[in-house]
Amino acid sequence: MSELLHLNTPSLAETLNLELSFVFPCLNEEKTLSDCIQQVSESLKKGGINYEIVVADNGSTDRSKEIALSLGCRVVEVKERGYGAALRGGIEAGKGEYVMFADSDSTYLYSDAAELYQTAKERQADMSIASRMTGRIEPGAMPPLHRWLGTPVLTQLINLLFSGHLSDCNSGFRCIRKHAFKEWGIRSNGMEFASELLIKALKAKAIIVEISSGLRCGPPGRVAHLRTWRDGMRHLLFIFSEKPRLFELTGAIALLASTLMQMAAFITGPVSVMGKFHIFDVHSQAILLLAGILGTQLFLFSCMLYLQTEDKPLDLTRKLINLDEGILFFVLLSLMSLMGLVVVFVALKWSMQGFSNLNLAHDLLFWVHTLAVGILFAFGLLGLHVLKKAEKEK
Repeated sequence: MSELLHLNTPSLAETLNLELSFVFPCLNEEKTLSDCIQQVSESLKKGGINYEIVVADNGSTDRSKEIALSLGCRVVEVKERGYGAALRGGIEAGKGEYVMFADSDSTYLYSDAAELYQTAKERQADMSIASRMTGRIEPGAMPPLHRWLGTPVLTQLINLLFSGHLSDCNSGFRCIRKHAFKEWGIRSNGMEFASELLIKALKAKAIIVEISSGLRCGPPGRVAHLRTWRDGMRHLLFIFSEKPRLFELTGAIALLASTLMQMAAFITGPVSVMGKFHIFDVHSQAILLLAGILGTQLFLFSCMLYLQTEDKPLDLTRKLINLDEGILFFVLLSLMSLMGLVVVFVALKWSMQGFSNLNLAHDLLFWVHTLAVGILFAFGLLGLHVLKKAEKEK
């Protein structure tokens, strides 16, 4: 992944006693990189910490690499583009027991580096986080959309789904134990790296602590690498992708409930409740059809997620995912044949009515619901088999 450009070789004693590697991901940060390095160095030296600084360069075309080398940093060139890719390359290159990282845009309070490391050591934590949300955020340092909606919502979602107690899921200033990082198997290349790191740590029951830090304004004219809607959606999708059980249960409940109610509507016909409410007419059946389709899609989505996570599905879901191709073929054939019979039946009824005044909506919606859900399900399972085959052939 990474190619070493320069190494200020430490003595053997320094290498053996190296406590911390500080990693800066870098893409054209010549305006701020020097200041960031100097602030981190000052903090760690005051804390009496034996450290190194690694700059993970992600294809800079300015003087970033030269600046880093002139200040005694190791520079690792990471060819695979992306925030997460740069950090993974830098973390892999780090020689310390702990690896700390922060953005090199001069927005974090780098003077908190020593406290962040010491807190992790004292609490024997696998990860410590410098929370911006519990510290002081300078006016204009964080867009209102990020401060009041994006970060709080994503943080609470992670806390809810993965039993966390976090205040700032998007902080890019963290300290992690390197051997724990390797065990978590982080793969993200983009900004969703931040969410993956937290979620994998929480699922591994890692010890995570926070300190109060803050955020300050970046230099005037700097263009942020973050893209609000694109990166926010990537975070959200990753969070959900690590919780397939949520979609499995929600989809199964919606599918089962809508199908049973559709069956009841077919058997009983429209029903009056308390003389005021009329249910199980064609409008109710149309809504139930939509609910059945949605439930099917959510359940199939969970099946796809199970293919790429280590989470274990319910027994029924596992059996459906591993359904024999021969059985699946005959299920599809049967459903398509039934659909053909329904079409023929409607055509015959229509012709008997002189091709007008056809009134089969009530009965037809039940069969459309059953066949639509069944066919969607079968083709979804077929797609799963194609995905599994492609994964095995890689």
